[in-house]
Amino acid sequence: MAEEVHARPPETVLAPARASYLAVLVEAEDRARELAHLRSLCERFGEPGPGDQATHLRVGLGALRLKWERHGEFSGYLMVAAGAAAAPFAAPPAEQMPPGWLQAVPGRTVAAVHVDIVPGAGVDRQGSALAAHFGGHGVAGAGIADGAGAVFSDFRLHDDGCSRWLVLDQGLTPGQAGRTLQRLVEIEAYRLLALLALPIARQQTPRMLQIERELALLTDGLAQGQGNDEDLLHELTRLAAEVESGLAASQFRFGACRAYAELVRTRVSELREVRIQGLQTVEEFMARRFTPAMATCRSVEQRLLGLSERIARASALLSTRVDIARERQNQVLLASMDRRARLQLRLQQTVEGLSVAAIVYYLAGLVGYLAKGIRAGGLRFEPDLIVALAVPALAAAAFFTVRRARRRAAERERVN
Repeated sequence: MAEEVHARPPETVLAPARASYLAVLVEAEDRARELAHLRSLCERFGEPGPGDQATHLRVGLGALRLKWERHGEFSGYLMVAAGAAAAPFAAPPAEQMPPGWLQAVPGRTVAAVHVDIVPGAGVDRQGSALAAHFGGHGVAGAGIADGAGAVFSDFRLHDDGCSRWLVLDQGLTPGQAGRTLQRLVEIEAYRLLALLALPIARQQTPRMLQIERELALLTDGLAQGQGNDEDLLHELTRLAAEVESGLAASQFRFGACRAYAELVRTRVSELREVRIQGLQTVEEFMARRFTPAMATCRSVEQRLLGLSERIARASALLSTRVDIARERQNQVLLASMDRRARLQLRLQQTVEGLSVAAIVYYLAGLVGYLAKGIRAGGLRFEPDLIVALAVPALAAAAFFTVRRARRRAAERERVN
C-alpha cells in the first residue's frame, strides 16, 4: 500500500514530441480479451506482455512508447513519439501503430486526443494563427508552469474523431512536459466521461416533470381527503416504481459524473494557468461549457432523490389515513361486539332464570314422590302441602347455587 502513491508515474517527455491518447470503456467480460490484444501487440515487437492481473504496462514499440493503464470502468492508451512533425498534428503517433490494432481494441472509445509539444519560439499566439492549427475554430489557452510553457485547444472533435492540444515548450523539463501531457489527456478523458451522464439527465427530465405533476395531484387529493385509498396507493406505488427505476438506471452514472468532474477541476487547477491576452483560459472554458452540464446532472439526480423522498412521505400520509380509517372500523366493531356481549349476558341471565325454575320443578317432583311414599307407609299428612312448603326452600337453594357457580367461573376467567 505504501507504494500506491508512486504507482503509474507520468511519462518523461523530451520536447519536441507527439502523443495520441485513447480512453476506452471496457466491460468486465472483455478484460481478458483486452489483455490478449495487448499481448499480441507485444509479441509482434518482441516485448513481454502484461500478466493476467496487470493493470498497467509500459512498452517500447520501435519508434513509439505505449503506456496502458486500466482504471475503474475504462482503460487508457497513451502513445508517445519523439520529434516534431512538419506541422502540428500532421503525423499523430496513433497512425504509426500496426494497421487495425487500435480499431480492434475491445470496448467503446470515449475520448481520443492528439497532443503536439513543439518549441515555443517563433510560434504566433494570435487567435487567427492558432486557429489555423485547429481547423479555424476558436481556441482557449493559457500559459502554464510559471511561464515555462503554454497550452491551447478548441475542445472539438476533428475529422479523424480526435480532439487536439497544442503545447508550446518554453523551458519545460522532461518531467514537466510529461506531467503536462498526462494532465491534458486526463482533462479530455475525464471531461467526456463525466458528460456521459448528460444524455441520461436529459432523458430523465420530461418523465420527472410528469411524475412531479401527478404526485402534486395525488398529494392534493390526500390533503382534501379525496379519492379511494386503494386507488391512491396503486398510483403512489406506480410512481415510486418509476422513480426507483430511474434511480437504478442513472445512480452509477451520476456518481461517476461527480467523481470525474472533480478530477477535471483538479487537473485544470494543477496547470496553474496564466492568462494570455485575447484568449479565454481552460478554466474559463470549463466554467462556461462544462460546469453547467455538470450542474444539470446534479440537479436531475437531486430531483430524482427528492421525488423518491416525497413519494415516501405521501405513502406515509396515506398509510396514516388508512390506519385512522381502520381504527374507526375497529371502534365500530368493538362497539358492536360490546352490544352483542350485553345481549348475550341478558340471554344468559334469562336462561339461568329458566334453569332455576326447571331445577325447582324437578326437585319439587322428587319431594312429591318422596312424600307420597311416606304417606303410603302409614304417616298421615298431605303430600301436596309438603311440596308447597318445599318449593320456596328449593328455589332459594337453586338460585344461590347457580349464582355461586357463575361467580366462581368469572373469578377463574379474571385469574387466567
